Amino acid sequence: MTARILVVDDIPANVKLLEARLLAEYFDVLTAENGYDALSICERTQVDLILLDIMMPGIDGFEVCERLKANPRTAHIPVVMVTALDQPSDRVRGLKAGADDFLTKPVNDLQLMSRVKSLVRLKTLTDELRMRAATARAISLEEGLDTNLGDEPGDILLVDGRGSSQERIARALKPIADVTCMSDPQAALFQAAESNFELVIVNANFEDYDPLRLCSQLRSLERTRFLPILLIAEQGDDDIIVRALDLGVTDYLMRPIDPNELIARSLTQIRRKRCNDRLRNSVRQTIELAVTDGLTGLHNRRYLDNHMKLLVDRAAARGRPLSVCITDIDRFKAVNDTYGHDAGDAVLREFASRVRSAVRGADLACRYGGEEFVLVMPDTPEDMAAGVAERLRMTVEEAPFRIPGTDVFLSITASLGIASLVPAGDTPEALLKRADTALYEAKRSGRNRVVAAAA
Repeated sequence: MTARILVVDDIPANVKLLEARLLAEYFDVLTAENGYDALSICERTQVDLILLDIMMPGIDGFEVCERLKANPRTAHIPVVMVTALDQPSDRVRGLKAGADDFLTKPVNDLQLMSRVKSLVRLKTLTDELRMRAATARAISLEEGLDTNLGDEPGDILLVDGRGSSQERIARALKPIADVTCMSDPQAALFQAAESNFELVIVNANFEDYDPLRLCSQLRSLERTRFLPILLIAEQGDDDIIVRALDLGVTDYLMRPIDPNELIARSLTQIRRKRCNDRLRNSVRQTIELAVTDGLTGLHNRRYLDNHMKLLVDRAAARGRPLSVCITDIDRFKAVNDTYGHDAGDAVLREFASRVRSAVRGADLACRYGGEEFVLVMPDTPEDMAAGVAERLRMTVEEAPFRIPGTDVFLSITASLGIASLVPAGDTPEALLKRADTALYEAKRSGRNRVVAAAA
């Protein structure tokens, strides 16, 4: 793992010490001796993580952190405050300013490197999501991402072996979250997988259970892989903390617990999860838009070209039938010429709606282009495909198409060509070609009919 880390401290000896430790792990290191230089470097250069001293001349670390988090260009950069201050109030102030963690001088090497690697991994994931969301916006597939993450209470799962500490922690978190308390780690794992928690807090106080096993299992399940985990450990349990961070635990807290620090760290994790969830949804929507026809809402030809090959290969491998239907709206050009393209678009949308109502759940319906549509019907021999096509033909013919905003009703019909997979071997291209030939025959022989391709 490599990353660019900015070390900010006004004492040269401290800078050299941290720089040497990071270079030994093959990180790229930048340095700054005050807050203004740090802000300038972050504006000019890609930085993956900042180790930030608090007590500096000019502007202190708290203000530097606040400015970084207020700037959209730098808000995503993880900040670890490295300081001689060890009061809970200082940590809470730093967390409220946006810091991701604190390291107290003299810095423990194991905690330093584990924390740096953990935060770098997290930033790599977030950067990938941000880049994909930005790509979607750049090609106008979606609007800019809403940065309002909401102030509604979070949903937290607390896994704690002792009832007394469950009660204290739940009471402390009550102002910011609804807390579900559980004592059985395995039951908690199932609960986390079946629910929509925004944070899991694991208190390492079990008598006969290794809490890191639960953390590892949460990271291994698809449903909980990106769920933030906050581990509560005893002072001096450095080995547990290092192992936890290596396993993917997001944050940790030492006992005795300061309620304000617990709230600040929990809020940070909940907000980060909401942000990353929104980015993932943005990426998912981008993928959907890329394979969806914007006018009709059906899959587009790009999706058909990719997915049909999978369906054909699967049918051939299993020896199962598969049929294709190509349908074309009869005399559609006359609709556009007579009533305008808005009317034509309305007909296409209504036609797509009738296609959806006529086909079965397992069938794939796509807009092939213009007024042509394709249905791919897995596990469907030719006679059944002919029945589906005839049902669609009747659905189109029986009810007139209304032009929105007018009293005009149009009688629309469709011609349909079907073809079925050849057992001896077939390709998607050959299958579509035969269906297209059958469609041409339906058009040539009078329209408003279903024609099957010659065997």
